[in-house]
Amino acid sequence: MSLATTAVTARPASIRWLQLVAGIICMVMIANLQYGWTLFVSPIDEKYHWGRAAIQVAFTIFVLTETWLVPVEGWLVDRFGPKIVVFVGGVLVAIAWAMNSAADTLTMLYLAAAIGGIGAGGVYGTCIGNALKWFPDRRGLAAGLTAAGFGAGSALTIIPIQGMIQASGFEATFLWFGIGQGLVVVALSLMLRAPQVGEVPPSTRLKQSARDYTPLEVLASPIFWVMYAMFVLVGAGGLMATAQLAPIANDFHIAKVPVSLLGLTLPALTFALSIDRVLNGLTRPFFGWVSDRIGRENTMFIAFGLEAVGIWALSAFGRDPVMFVILSGLVFFAWGEIYSLFPSTCTDVYGSKYATTNAGMLYTAKGTASLLVPLANVLAAASGGWHLVFIVAALMNAVAAIMSLAVLKPLRAAHDRGTDEMRSAQVQHP
Repeated sequence: MSLATTAVTARPASIRWLQLVAGIICMVMIANLQYGWTLFVSPIDEKYHWGRAAIQVAFTIFVLTETWLVPVEGWLVDRFGPKIVVFVGGVLVAIAWAMNSAADTLTMLYLAAAIGGIGAGGVYGTCIGNALKWFPDRRGLAAGLTAAGFGAGSALTIIPIQGMIQASGFEATFLWFGIGQGLVVVALSLMLRAPQVGEVPPSTRLKQSARDYTPLEVLASPIFWVMYAMFVLVGAGGLMATAQLAPIANDFHIAKVPVSLLGLTLPALTFALSIDRVLNGLTRPFFGWVSDRIGRENTMFIAFGLEAVGIWALSAFGRDPVMFVILSGLVFFAWGEIYSLFPSTCTDVYGSKYATTNAGMLYTAKGTASLLVPLANVLAAASGGWHLVFIVAALMNAVAAIMSLAVLKPLRAAHDRGTDEMRSAQVQHP
């Protein structure tokens, strides 16, 4: 063994945890682009009177560009490393919110959303891919912790953003938060890199691919498309809740009703947004850790089933302010884990060499799911309320839960048997 190899294998732990922490902080810095958006919808509408549906198109554009370009950004990461992609992403994040601060037309609002989506997607896809590569032995947990930065990253800034919007207007809030978040991402990007040979330990618990599948091979695999369909089903319900939580609370006439829980008293919507961000973050490493132990598909069944129950219960009991806070928290807790379970499963099945690209292709399902977000407003208007929207979302999650055991698990078992047989044939006939 060479001195270089010895040095590499002697210091994997500290380096990979440093990479993980840097990635998590980057995710925290881009979280408000999605999870803080709902706070700006009403102030923008009050000033320009464009209508909720038209303003929410910007959210859809953001999610589409954030997700559908991740495979391209992932290819750049797999080829050139994570540093440059995250650096550019941080710059674009700052530019997007600066543009939002000055947007006086829907066209400019939509353009800013597209730029922000490209930047956030580059940061998100890179940090998730880097975690998947550095932690093959704890892939669910590492992906979950990284995704938690995005899910819970906005929790501490909900109240400051609300306060700044009220005190200085949404324009100044967009500008200064955008610049600050972008600068932090740019600084941390300089620390990121991919692992070298010998820097990561192998997995000894879960079945993982014996070879690395190229993106074209992945696209030809039925397992990928089953996971894609499941991702869309679960993601749509969660995105509807993310984008529409404030309008739903206002329509239920409970947004400003004080709620006392856990020793705190806050307006129902503020309380729900804050606790939702925390639970949406905690669920990602929690269910990722669980999946490292009981398997990905078993964990999906539990989580997606819980999400179906939570969405139905929110529709039935959500007009009570306390229940609105509690049940919206349950919905977010049972939804956020898709961002750790699906990339972990994808890398288990298809290998780590092209992990950023392959997981990025699967992540585009979030963009597909986002197309349903504006339809929630249309469906609510047509049916005279949110009840039908909730029921449809609950059914979608129930279908995904059943698919995890009835479809995905058997397909993976057959895939693993085929891989084992191929490896045995190669050994016997080299």
